[in-house]
Amino acid sequence: MTSPEPASDTARQARELFRELTGAEPVGTWSAPGRVNLIGEHTDYNDGFVLPFAIPFRTHVAVTPRTDGVLRVVSDFDPVPVEVPVAELEALFPARRDEVPEWARYPLGVAWALLAASGTAATAVTGADLAFSSDVPVGAGLSSSAAIEGATATALADTWGLDLDRVALARAGRTAENEAVGAPTGIMDQMASMLGEADAAIFLDCRTLATEVVDLGFDAADLELVVMDTGVKHSHATGGYGERRAACERGAAAMEVAALRDVSVDDLPRVAERVDEVTFRRVRHIVTENQRVLDTVAVLRNAGPTAIGELLVASHASMRDDFEISVPELDTAVDAALAAGAIGARMTGGGFGGAAIALVSREKVADVTDAVRRAFAARGFAAPHVFSVTAATGAGRDA
Repeated sequence: MTSPEPASDTARQARELFRELTGAEPVGTWSAPGRVNLIGEHTDYNDGFVLPFAIPFRTHVAVTPRTDGVLRVVSDFDPVPVEVPVAELEALFPARRDEVPEWARYPLGVAWALLAASGTAATAVTGADLAFSSDVPVGAGLSSSAAIEGATATALADTWGLDLDRVALARAGRTAENEAVGAPTGIMDQMASMLGEADAAIFLDCRTLATEVVDLGFDAADLELVVMDTGVKHSHATGGYGERRAACERGAAAMEVAALRDVSVDDLPRVAERVDEVTFRRVRHIVTENQRVLDTVAVLRNAGPTAIGELLVASHASMRDDFEISVPELDTAVDAALAAGAIGARMTGGGFGGAAIALVSREKVADVTDAVRRAFAARGFAAPHVFSVTAATGAGRDA
């Protein structure tokens, strides 16, 4: 699992942090990217469809095995080392997860999940020192959590010699996030981080975990995908996300199906007869968003990326009005980008903050960027961080 990505400043920072921790050089560094979701929000934990792609921002981890059976993790996010014997992971997660700092639950939770997934006894693996450095913006909806999970999973799978494929590593990341961290997320982020390819999105069926690579064609069409990070932080482990997931489960139960994946747009009138108004709107977002993902894949393949703008705009409206996970800063970013000539725009990620994206012709990127910044200033919001991303490769050992 070697990534073709060249060494970066972040990889060098991980090695420097490792040297400060241990006084020695690591045996290697591994990394995994964050992701942007082009379309398909909150559909993943409803067994639905998503269309994310990995981005160039990555989390790097420098690693060397230890001989004493201890996992020691440190990060430039929190330079205080956290130590846990491998043999104690089973007792620690999930029952005693609060004994571990939240950031450290991600890598230590992945270690615990990897052992369970591979059926490997704690006594059969070494300890390890792991030092993390990341340039994935935290809380921006670009999945900094999946990046640290993917980096840890690939590093420990290689270090421990575990026979797990990339889907199994993504599953371990989701298990860590759900049970070790306590965030009720789906598997989209981990799959995108593990399976990303250059200039392509990953069309993922979250029920079967079947994937297809979908060429984006942005470069050939002179388009850029602009990220507008509002700076409003969010957390999947807090209440709003869990409440939306519970509403989806209520809707599925009312329709007597395993998941909202099994409800079609034509079924929505029957849904309205069986649930309260708020639950209906939550269900309507998931059902219509699933259809938008399928439509976006078809349009990309048949008409190209310049034709997907209306689908992106409809997705944002659904998240704003039906799922109610947008915030004024996200709406301002989307509206300003569209007014300045973006082909399409929508919030991306779990919501309640984070980032929006806009698909923009290259010649209008500067205009869109300026318009968004001016709109934020006019509303009295903190200045957004606006930048372009390309589709990048997934997790692996650094070249």
